[in-house]
Amino acid sequence: MPSQLDNPNEYQKIFHWAETQKDGAIPSFATRKNDPYEYQCGFGNSFSSEAVPGTIPQGQNSPRCVRFGLYAEQMTATAFVAPRHLNKKAWLYRARPAVAHQGFTELPDNTDTESCFLPINKRVHVSPTQLAWLPFDIPTDGKVDFVSGVKTIAGSGDPTLREGLAVHTFLANTSMERRATVNSDGDFLIVPQQGSLDIQTEFGKLFVQPGEICVIQRGQRFKVLLPDGATRGYILEIWGSNFELPELGPLGANGLANARDFLYPVASYEIEKEPWEIIYKLGGKFFKSTQNHSPFDVVAWHGNYVPYKYDLTKFVNVGSISVDHIDPSIFCVLTAPSRDPSAPLADFLIFSPRWDVASHTYRPPYYHRNAASELMGLIYGEYAGRSDEFQPGGVSFECGFVPHGVAYEEFKAASAQPPPEMRISKDAVAFMMESSRPFTITDWAWNSDKLHEHNPKMWDDLVDNFSTHTEEVEKLLAQGVKKMGISNGH
Repeated sequence: MPSQLDNPNEYQKIFHWAETQKDGAIPSFATRKNDPYEYQCGFGNSFSSEAVPGTIPQGQNSPRCVRFGLYAEQMTATAFVAPRHLNKKAWLYRARPAVAHQGFTELPDNTDTESCFLPINKRVHVSPTQLAWLPFDIPTDGKVDFVSGVKTIAGSGDPTLREGLAVHTFLANTSMERRATVNSDGDFLIVPQQGSLDIQTEFGKLFVQPGEICVIQRGQRFKVLLPDGATRGYILEIWGSNFELPELGPLGANGLANARDFLYPVASYEIEKEPWEIIYKLGGKFFKSTQNHSPFDVVAWHGNYVPYKYDLTKFVNVGSISVDHIDPSIFCVLTAPSRDPSAPLADFLIFSPRWDVASHTYRPPYYHRNAASELMGLIYGEYAGRSDEFQPGGVSFECGFVPHGVAYEEFKAASAQPPPEMRISKDAVAFMMESSRPFTITDWAWNSDKLHEHNPKMWDDLVDNFSTHTEEVEKLLAQGVKKMGISNGH
C-alpha cells in the first residue's frame, strides 16, 4: 500500500534517486512511496499485461472467440509495413470495442488553443525578442478539468502536415468525471509542475507527480484526476514523430535516461454502463463523441505502443571532469527525430542537481547564438541560468540565433576567480523544450498579462575590456610586423 509522504517536498530535496536506496541498507524500490500503482519497466519494450490471468490468446492475436467474450482490437501507430524496429502497435482485449459510440459532434473553436503555427495564421506572432511569462493563474471560478484547461503558448508547423510541435500549459481545478480525451494529432509529453496527476488510460493507470513526466501517445484515450486539487503544468506535443532515447555515442551503454527507469502501466479495467463523453482533437479542432460504456474496459493487452512515465530524479547526469562545458545535449531525456537527420524535431532536456568540477572554466552559460528555438520552464526550486525573474510554472523563450547569456555582474563575478567544486541546481529541476523549428507565439500567450520581455538593459554594462589594453596590443602588433618585415597594410 502507498504511504503518505512525511514531507510533501520530500523528492524535491534529494540530489538523485540513489539517495532513496540508503546505500543498499533497505530493499530497493522503483517508485515513490506515495505512488499507488504497479508498473512494468523498459523503454520501448513489447509488454503483455492481464488484469484477469489467462485472458490473452497465445500463439495468435485475433481468435474466433476471445475468452470471456471479449473483443480483440488492434491499435497501429505506424504503417503496417514499417520496419520491425520502428513498428508500433498494441492489441487490446476489451468488454466493448472503441467503435461502439454514438457519432461525433464538432465543438466550438477554442481560441485559447492553437495548432496552425504558419505565419499566414493571423492568430500567431513572430518575434526575435527574448520573451518570458510569469506563472499562469489556475482558474478559481467554475470547474475546469485537464482537457478544458489546456492553453497553447507557441509552436511550429501544423498537424495536418505531419511534422511540427506545440507547447501548451494546462491549468485545471477539477477532475475529469466520465469524460476522456484522445489526441489524434500527435503525442503529449506531460510535465506536472503543481499537483499530482492520476491518469487513467486504456492500458492502465499512471500516477505522475511534479518531478516526473509521462507520455500519452497519439490515439490513446485517457482521463486525468486531480488527487491534490488544483494543478498546473506543461505539455510538449509533437506531430509526425515519436519520442526516443537519445543516442549515447562515446558514453557507451549507460547514462542519461536509462531505459529500465521508464515505467509502463499494468492492465486495470473498468466496467461501467453509464454515459461517457470522449473529446477528440483532430487537426487542432475538437469533437465530442458519446458512448454508454467506459472507454477503459480493457481487461488485457500486449504490444509496444503504450503510455509511460519517468522520474526525473533518476536521470544520470554526465559532464566535463577537466575543463569547459559540454553542449546541453548531455541533458537530453527524450528526443523526437525529424525528416532532417541532423536536426531533431524536438528535444526534452532537464537541468537537475549535479556536480560541476570543470577547472579554469567560465561557469555560467556562455554567451551563445544557436539554431534551436528554446522554451524553458521551471518545475520547482530556483534556476541560476536565467538573469531575470524565473519562477516555477513560468516560461522563458528564445528563438533561433538570438544571442543570449547572463548580465555583466554575473559575468564579472564568474571571471574573477575560480570557484570550488560545486553542486548545481540544488533542490531544483528546470527543463527545456528545444526544436530545430522556428516557433511562433499564440494570441493567448502574446496578449497574456503574464508576458514580459528580457530587459536588454541587463547587458548595457558588458563593457569593452579589450580597449583598455590598446597600448599593449599595439606594441605586440608592431613587434609582429617588424619580425615579419612587412608593412601593416596601411
